[in-house]
Amino acid sequence: MATTDVSEASGTGGEPPIQWKRINALVAGQGASMGGDFILLIAMGWTAIQLGGAGAVTTLMLAATIPRALMLIFGGAVADRFGPRHVLLRTNSARLVLLAVGTVVVHSSQSLAPLVVISLLDGLLFGLASPSAGSVIPHLATRDQLPRANSLYAMVTRIAPIIGSPLGAWMIASGELWRALLVATVTCAISLGTLFVVTKGMEPPERTPGGRSLVRSSGDGLRLLVSHPRLRWTFVAALCLDMAFGWPIDVALPLLVQENGWGVHAIGVIIASFSTGALVSSALGAFLAHRIPLVVRFVVSGGGIAVGILLMALMPSVLTIAVTGAAVGLMTGLNGPAIVTVYQQAAPQGRMGSALATLTLASIGVGPISIALFGGLSLVIGLKLTWLVCGTVALVAPVAAVLALRHPVQEPVADAGAREEPVPSPENTDARVSPAPASDTASASVAVSASSSAPAELPQPREKVASPVL
Repeated sequence: MATTDVSEASGTGGEPPIQWKRINALVAGQGASMGGDFILLIAMGWTAIQLGGAGAVTTLMLAATIPRALMLIFGGAVADRFGPRHVLLRTNSARLVLLAVGTVVVHSSQSLAPLVVISLLDGLLFGLASPSAGSVIPHLATRDQLPRANSLYAMVTRIAPIIGSPLGAWMIASGELWRALLVATVTCAISLGTLFVVTKGMEPPERTPGGRSLVRSSGDGLRLLVSHPRLRWTFVAALCLDMAFGWPIDVALPLLVQENGWGVHAIGVIIASFSTGALVSSALGAFLAHRIPLVVRFVVSGGGIAVGILLMALMPSVLTIAVTGAAVGLMTGLNGPAIVTVYQQAAPQGRMGSALATLTLASIGVGPISIALFGGLSLVIGLKLTWLVCGTVALVAPVAAVLALRHPVQEPVADAGAREEPVPSPENTDARVSPAPASDTASASVAVSASSSAPAELPQPREKVASPVL
């Protein structure tokens, strides 16, 4: 874990600009929780196959993802209304009870119905908690130190599937599903304990008499995209990267490997290369992100991801695709935390949860759209041409990043539903004239979606590799 000396404390004797002890505790707790989530993901998926084949797995996936996506926007309003500590302690406590009860039920019953109920409720809790989770790190680090904190968090999101997925496969192969649920219960308890300590002192926002309802406030994230150009263009950059990366990794890569007769092991080699590259750059960012210009982490890395996607479609061998994938992973490890950081810095303080909800929704919701859109296109123009189209879509991301950096962070505007404190951003000054140097989730999931683009939220497994933004 990244550490820092007390010498980083401000000269006034206040708290350090970045509270590494609390951030390390947060990252450790969430890393344990995500590892347990990946164990459970693999174990439940395999159990569903045994109980009902492909139809059962599809039902399980829909039960987890649809409620999660629908609850996200509402979760942003809840985060802004009650504060991250209030929401996270309650949702994690509810999840702990859910997993504990699920362990008992699954131990005595072998059927699909309990798994669907567990997935559905778990998805609802994740969607409700995710925006609050993304709001914690800005409480622990000044804006110029957010890149390091988000990079450290992103590093853990890379490690969790690497460790959790094989453990889940081993556990379900050598035991029963209830054991995986028990492990997930324990890791959830660890997460709850660390959240209780880390968020101590984070008071809920002051309630305004006669304020807007939660239902009306749930649209704040979309309103922010309309009124804040910096947020809007950052959202576009994240959306394009996730859109461009979903289909190539989830669908096109296995088809390309099969078409060339390389063997199924080639898929593992390529994905492992990507994950390694992302892990290395995330670890580097935890120490040096604040020294790397924002234009490099946000604009140049986004362009590198797009070019890498284009090149992967043209590579003639497993080795060349793996090397290119590793380079894309390196870019992703910089780009994802940068997107999250820009979002956190630009979002009005009183509507941080609503802003991060839209970013998380972009990552979670775009996967099925990418697969459906580009999958249909590939039937018309072929595999490689569609892959090249994906790379072209990704090229929009660096352009959107440049446009985002041309807009300064807006001064807060009085709003009945928001409590905003103007805090100047050190990065913003450098980025105002041109996307010049300045001081970052998100996916996210285990299968990559290229912006992974994912919110420093507490991501849960979706696919096989982590999303480049989240």
